[in-house]
Amino acid sequence: MTLHYSNMRHTLSVLVENKFGVLARVAGMFSGRGFNIDTLNVAPTHDDRYSRITATVNGDTQQLDQAIKQLHKLIDVIEVDDLGRGQFAARELVLVKVAADGGKRTELLQICEIFRANIVDVSQRSIIIEMTGRQNKIDGFLEMVTPFGIKQMARTGTAALRRNRKLEL
Repeated sequence: MTLHYSNMRHTLSVLVENKFGVLARVAGMFSGRGFNIDTLNVAPTHDDRYSRITATVNGDTQQLDQAIKQLHKLIDVIEVDDLGRGQFAARELVLVKVAADGGKRTELLQICEIFRANIVDVSQRSIIIEMTGRQNKIDGFLEMVTPFGIKQMARTGTAALRRNRKLEL
């Protein structure tokens, strides 16, 4: 029996050759299939000939399987892994500048301690905080600091690797 889930969140790891235009072709394939990319993270691997694209998308499992087949057909794609089909480690990074003058700082620092966030810059009127974790942890942290007043925010997409993998590139 095949289970058919609609609109599930999928995390894909796509190992590609580190060449001009590869990201545009991969992203274009997703948009051409009607997938909205929720997060996208791209960086070279330990071998600078390759980059790893980690994309989180919401979509139908059957459509995603078709998209994965299309990704395999792209010339510069080496490997495609649907990380949701096994155990994987995933993290995001957020930098957030929060209003923090006077009496607010102590409470804000306590929230940072609870979430294991790091203060990376302090000024008279704001604090820049760095936090890494799974998406739900970052969402929870942002929910707690929003009442203080978020001035700016930069959030990476998910970076993920499969656990206990036999083939390593």
